[in-house]
Amino acid sequence: MNAIRLLPCLALAFLAAVPAAVPAAEYRVETVATGLEHPWSIAFLPDGRRLVTERAGRLRVIADGELLPEPVRGVPEAFVRSQGGLFEVLLDPDYAENGWIYLSLAHGDAAASGTRVVRGRLRDHELVDVDVIFDIEPPRDRPVHYGGRMDFLGDGTLVIGLGDAFDYREQAQRLDSHTGTIVRIRPDGSVPPDNPFVGREGARPEIYSYGHRNVQGLVFDPVGDRLWAHEHGPRGGDELNLIEPGENYGWPVATFGVDYSGAQISPYTSRPGMADPVLHWTPSIAPAGMTLYRGSEFPAWDGDLLVSALVAREVRRIDLEDGRVVGQETLFSELGERLRDVATGPDGAIYLLTDSRDGRVLRVTAPD
Repeated sequence: MNAIRLLPCLALAFLAAVPAAVPAAEYRVETVATGLEHPWSIAFLPDGRRLVTERAGRLRVIADGELLPEPVRGVPEAFVRSQGGLFEVLLDPDYAENGWIYLSLAHGDAAASGTRVVRGRLRDHELVDVDVIFDIEPPRDRPVHYGGRMDFLGDGTLVIGLGDAFDYREQAQRLDSHTGTIVRIRPDGSVPPDNPFVGREGARPEIYSYGHRNVQGLVFDPVGDRLWAHEHGPRGGDELNLIEPGENYGWPVATFGVDYSGAQISPYTSRPGMADPVLHWTPSIAPAGMTLYRGSEFPAWDGDLLVSALVAREVRRIDLEDGRVVGQETLFSELGERLRDVATGPDGAIYLLTDSRDGRVLRVTAPD
């Protein structure tokens, strides 16, 4: 397993009260597709097609600049209620050789649902060879806080961010539950033998880290050999974390947020034996997606994190230097839209997904 190094960072200390906004004249935004029902995630096929998930349970294809009218057939049925539905679409690192596409979704019913991950191959506008490779245990009776973001580490293993189903936050401190964890599996669903809790009695062997509330961004940086994650806080306390195997990230024992009622969740923002966030957003921006920008279109942003936000209706650029947060900047706030996802395209452009019943895919490039 590749070791993910925890470099010194300006943890907690760096918070821009009012991050500077980048003028809209410094980039150009064009609409790629419209008419998507709460688009959630985007992936880029080698032949130029783009795959987009709709939370309503559909996988859509954009080809030759057009959104194809029919969704992909054969996609497993998702449990679509409240925050539940179809979530991430992700290509295998060896997609050109094996053709695997990974999907995360809510699975189950009102009495018991949870996050599921499947993989399949796209053939003639149909998902075939579909296998279930992960199911959260235990399922819960609240259709919220599913997590669902995924990425591959440098060793080819798959990490999946999960949530606490809102009413089950105490389970985020337990190792016998996947609730509020990041899990790590092989692409076929088997457990890597070097996971941190393999062999521990009563612990789920898939768990990679725990103490999370609702992981909504998950990005591996192969250059720095770092795994970044962000998660929703309650009222305040959204967190950006640098993930180390086996670490406890504190929820709900340590948090900068308060309950939606205004009640205190914990008197602690930091506790011994628990990892502090690299930074937190209080008040909440509701982070929803994340990409590590690598590209020539915006060279000044190369190596920085871009975080899309729902409540703040913007993207935050997290300026990184050698794994340290040195600044924040606000992008695309002039759009005035909830932004569910942000992704880096193979062309170096930045892609945004707007979160609405008539959602759009936007492409951002440098001005002429």
